[in-house]
Amino acid sequence: MNFKHIFFKLALVLIIGLIGKANAQDIKWSKDGNSYYEVNEGEIVSISLPQNERKTIVSRNLIYSSGNSGLREIKSFELSEDGSKVLIYTNSKKVWRYETRGDYYVADLKTNQVTQVGKDKPASSLMFAKFSPDGNKVAYVSKHNLYVDDLASKTSKALTTDGTDRLINGTFDWVYEEEFDCRDGFRWSPDGQSIAYWQLDATKIKNFLMIDNTDSIYSFTIPVEYPKVGENPSSCKVGIVNIATAKTNWLQVPGDQIQNYIPRMDWIPASNEVILQQLNREQNVSKLFVADANSGEVKNIYTETDKAWIDVSQGWEWINSGKEFIWMSESDGWRHLYRISKDGKKHTLITQGNYDVIEKSLIDEKNGQIYFIASPTNATQKYLFKTKLSGGKAEMVTPSILKGTHSYEISPNGVFARHTYQSAVVPPITEWMKLTTLNPLTMEGSITNQLGRMKPPKNKVEFFKVTTEDGIELDGWMKKPDNFDQTKKYPVVFYVYGEPASQTVTDTYGAGRNWLYAGDMPKDGYVYISIENRGAPAPKGREWRKSIFQKIGTLNIRDQAMAAKKIMEWSFIDKNRVAVWGWSGGGSSTLNLMFQYPDIYKTGIAIAAVGNQLTYDNVYQERYMGSPLKTKEAYIKGSPITYAKNLQGKLLYIHGTGDDNVHYQNAEMLINELIKNGKVFQLMSYPNRTHSINEGEGTSEHLALTYTEFLQRNCPPGGK
Repeated sequence: MNFKHIFFKLALVLIIGLIGKANAQDIKWSKDGNSYYEVNEGEIVSISLPQNERKTIVSRNLIYSSGNSGLREIKSFELSEDGSKVLIYTNSKKVWRYETRGDYYVADLKTNQVTQVGKDKPASSLMFAKFSPDGNKVAYVSKHNLYVDDLASKTSKALTTDGTDRLINGTFDWVYEEEFDCRDGFRWSPDGQSIAYWQLDATKIKNFLMIDNTDSIYSFTIPVEYPKVGENPSSCKVGIVNIATAKTNWLQVPGDQIQNYIPRMDWIPASNEVILQQLNREQNVSKLFVADANSGEVKNIYTETDKAWIDVSQGWEWINSGKEFIWMSESDGWRHLYRISKDGKKHTLITQGNYDVIEKSLIDEKNGQIYFIASPTNATQKYLFKTKLSGGKAEMVTPSILKGTHSYEISPNGVFARHTYQSAVVPPITEWMKLTTLNPLTMEGSITNQLGRMKPPKNKVEFFKVTTEDGIELDGWMKKPDNFDQTKKYPVVFYVYGEPASQTVTDTYGAGRNWLYAGDMPKDGYVYISIENRGAPAPKGREWRKSIFQKIGTLNIRDQAMAAKKIMEWSFIDKNRVAVWGWSGGGSSTLNLMFQYPDIYKTGIAIAAVGNQLTYDNVYQERYMGSPLKTKEAYIKGSPITYAKNLQGKLLYIHGTGDDNVHYQNAEMLINELIKNGKVFQLMSYPNRTHSINEGEGTSEHLALTYTEFLQRNCPPGGK
């Protein structure tokens, strides 16, 4: 396996999954759900189900006709409501994590013409362009202002003109994007006469200055608008702009615009009303408001509180002709789905029982049922369930013989689905199926048939449970060395993350594999293990997930260490060769484990770690650690720099100096503490690299070699 493939896998499996929080692109279904669209060899086609008949919707010749010389590879596309036009996104550029700005073109299927949207705007500056409901206009953001183009008259109109680098209309600042997954910041009204949009005022957010020493003879700074722990966030409000007049009416949402967040907002279908979620600064009070778009008046219809925090909504899905919506809540101790009336007076529990809904998949209102992903008996796996919209016992849809992790992309009519199955020993395989009968569309392409052609791996990943001396049962996976000999003692390498952003112990392909190791760990003779501590977002109930509140850096670290202590009792584990590594939050956990439990962990590799929790962003850190304005005790107690004086083992610290997420100042603060206490360690800084440390020729290869050489030198491989 070459390095580029290794690091493509690494980026997907580790970085995006754990620190990037990205989502896979969904299928673009037709309105009736009997076909879907995709890009194939430079043109847009539809594929009908179940026959898989292909039909060209927009030909390559039309897309790349003479007048469209600036149109490059199709990044994505959307169809108008009536299917007569296609909006094509191309020439995409990054805004922080994702390529959310670029150029847009409209292909008119009636006239066979392609025209560029916002042609007078700077190249690759348009964001989130979308058709009006009637398909005659396209709205978009450019340079933090909202615009609308009339496709018939070929005119462009500014809906806002006050946008600047720091006054942001229709999109979001750094922290809203990173921690609330907010990017697209405007919504067309159902009647197409107005647009609801966010405005963030980041003018008072302080710049964090990153230093570039290598791209010029004279160094220069790169400013990042970054609200750190204890600093005020951007002011946030929602406005309704009239397309005809370009006048904005601001919604009268109660509460301070700085000390509250508005992470979710949308129109209520077939109405002139907007619904939004407001979270207070501490993110432990969630309020839903319904607003009249004309008057701006709002009404609080639903309020939820929690002693720890409340997660951001997945969004609203409406049923019963817009009279009710589906809502997810942990109010009874488990993450469940509810029906809530638009006035908030009626609440009905849909999913009943002591289990968590991981995500909802489809509301099949016609047949009175809802599909969702859950795993009541094994927190490392995922299966499809369904139950009645009126509430009741959940029925498992996924075949019980296929143990592992399943995902489904279901057609709007609930008839078809693309089903993907994977496990620690099965790479992701996909089948098209008829959901109503649970049968594959073709036996040749069925998951069963594909499994029959696979050879089982010689050295399987083992899943296990370990109970610590605190009485806490934790899940784990382990990959033993090839030609394992029970009578020998082997070095153990722990892979850790440990924070509420992601799980590591999942029955998915990639479990047990270290994509950063430049070689073959099982062949070289390492035992590779990962443990899931409390606080990870596993489907084990509210108490499991939120027990880490104000205890990041303490509770999760003790769980990991006490599990390792039990594992060291196994006869084949060499207590003198115990290593741990992690990235981002996992880097922080690695440092805390090395510093707080130096008698257990002899070698550590920490990458892009938060060394001081008071340096990280306010939304993430305040959500899980409480308000530092009341007390900073929990932050100090959970920060690695507090314990740096205890280092005894061999430590390699790695960080990119251009990391806009976990700033390089964390490295320097940690270095100072280690120097002050006379602690010898190794440091690898990557100039101008970001949080993923993958930019620049040779970077990924060098990172792997550095990691592997240090591990092999300080925690030698092989059984003894």
